[in-house]
Amino acid sequence: MLAYTLRRLFSMIPLLILVSVVVFSLAHLMPGDPFSGEIDPNNTSTDYIEEMREKLGYNDPIPVQYKRWVTNFVQGDLGKSTTYKKPVLDVIVERLPNTIFLALAALIITYILAFILGMYSGRKPYTVGDNLIATFNYTGIAIPQYIIAIVAIYFFAFQLGWLPSNGSVTPGLEEGTFAYWNDRMLHVILPAITLGLFSTASYTQFLRNDIIQNSEMDYVRSARARGTSESHIYNQHILRNSIIPLVTFFGFDLATLIGGAIITETIFTYPGIGMLFIDSVNTRDYPVVMSLTLLFSLLTLVGNLVSDLLYGVVDPRIRY
Repeated sequence: MLAYTLRRLFSMIPLLILVSVVVFSLAHLMPGDPFSGEIDPNNTSTDYIEEMREKLGYNDPIPVQYKRWVTNFVQGDLGKSTTYKKPVLDVIVERLPNTIFLALAALIITYILAFILGMYSGRKPYTVGDNLIATFNYTGIAIPQYIIAIVAIYFFAFQLGWLPSNGSVTPGLEEGTFAYWNDRMLHVILPAITLGLFSTASYTQFLRNDIIQNSEMDYVRSARARGTSESHIYNQHILRNSIIPLVTFFGFDLATLIGGAIITETIFTYPGIGMLFIDSVNTRDYPVVMSLTLLFSLLTLVGNLVSDLLYGVVDPRIRY
């Protein structure tokens, strides 16, 4: 497995180079000019503007600018945000904990609900409960994420007043206290449910179908013939084989939840890197946009690698 992992890591290098070229090219094709955010707006003289363009390297050839950007990126210098007037890395680090907290909450909700609903539907297929769960699954898959977010805000925040509709924490609370963390949990519930609903519906349906399929296998019939109880058959034999697809999806979730948080965080005004990405696009903060796009691409590649490795861990038949 170590040799396989090293091969995969080395194979990611050409992909990252290709992604960096695409990101750099798209940034230069976008309307506007990031140079305007790096100069003194009160000084509009032609000589000053030309001098600053030369000093900041905007007059250099495109290959030279790309090489400089990649070299600095590899060294940990992501550039300076033209909106926040500080290093891009500092801006991302400030927002990243909120997105990680949201993604973890969405993962926990997704897997808990998927296991409960999938196990019930798989053990009692074609019943009224199974049909209700199937309706929930198809509804969660079919309805766009932003519609779910708006409906959740309207009912649970505005009509019922159970949960807050925006932000990550109520201003004025002392950080680290019980009230602070309790408030953060309340603020993350609606975004986490919205973010994880599609995965919950998909995983529930996958688990249900796998349990039904595995329950008809020969090893299950043999276990029943030996007098093994149904609960032991489902919990020990069928479930262990049925969760293999779900475990392998975990790697994809790493990138999907972070990238999917762009829409969710924007609707709930949740201050994470998803909302930072949208704000940076609107303000033409190219250093932040380029860094986040490359980060999302890297997470996707890492997620694919994690999924492949987990597949070999949970299924001993797989050999690399």
